[in-house]
Amino acid sequence: MPNVPFIQAVQSRAARVSVGASATRGNGAGVVAAGRAFLSRLPLTNFATSRPEVFIQLLNKATDELSATMPADARSWGLARKLLNIFLRDALYTTYLADAFKLQEAESLLEIPLDSITAGHLRKEDGGRMLPRWPGVKHLTPEISKSYQAFAAQFAATKALAPVHLDTHWWGHRNL
Repeated sequence: MPNVPFIQAVQSRAARVSVGASATRGNGAGVVAAGRAFLSRLPLTNFATSRPEVFIQLLNKATDELSATMPADARSWGLARKLLNIFLRDALYTTYLADAFKLQEAESLLEIPLDSITAGHLRKEDGGRMLPRWPGVKHLTPEISKSYQAFAAQFAATKALAPVHLDTHWWGHRNL
């Protein structure tokens, strides 16, 4: 890996950008600092896999670990998974991190970060009304997330995209 201190700095920057006020809105003090600290040290090399069973195990473990670092009143599986998915997406989009950790290997396995906006987009698509009611990020369970992620994967395939890119696809086509 080239210039380890630089790559560590880029990862810390990606963590700062990924875990901001908009991503953690309404979850109380301490969440931003805890999320940024955890993600800046997350071993990204582990995520360089094209094997779905390995990737989901790593993602679940990291979600649980991130959740455990958050202040008790903000600790939720859904918030931790959202922050982790935003960070992994941003790491993939950051050339230095993607190249250093070979994150392209896992591109097709990365999840779309779920929140009320992405859930709303998915529910508007053909078949999306069959998804479970959106409970909010704080109350998102692994089972409900799995339903949304499976639907996102099916929908993304119709657009020739990996699911992780759906949010970017929707935001990129907004009239700002």
